[in-house]
Amino acid sequence: MRLAFDNSVRNAHPVDVIEQIVHGYDWSFERTTEDEISVCVAGNWVDYHISFSWMEDHEALHLACAFNISVPDIRQHELLNLLSWINEKLLFGHFDYWHQSKTIMYRQTLLLSGGLHPSDAQVKMLLMTALEACEVHYTACQSVVLAGLSANDAMRNAMFETVGNA
Repeated sequence: MRLAFDNSVRNAHPVDVIEQIVHGYDWSFERTTEDEISVCVAGNWVDYHISFSWMEDHEALHLACAFNISVPDIRQHELLNLLSWINEKLLFGHFDYWHQSKTIMYRQTLLLSGGLHPSDAQVKMLLMTALEACEVHYTACQSVVLAGLSANDAMRNAMFETVGNA
């Protein structure tokens, strides 16, 4: 069965909304094409390189956030175990491992079918959800890749919360 979609005309380009928000945060960005913008955001552990792409055929705004960790072949299996465990716990988005570039990527998509336009609140939530997921799980990925920890140990260490104060 094939569904028909309402291909309404948009009054503004969805990437324009992102550009305005990113400019408001004073983050560095580059509008590579009309349908794509790349943003650099400083995190607690690393700078995150976020790419937003408008996919007209799917009426979808795609976010991809790359970690700057190169994964050696010997650690790939354990990293995939870790990403599987992380993805089970995520409500929004997911982490991927890209074999060709040996990098870790967080991805999420906002569907805007029927000519819908993304609101500032939707784009900010998309961004904050991605950054939070990356900040929370970066150290676990780094522990598996660079420190040689098991996925189980890396998750346990990353989820450890200190309670109280000394």
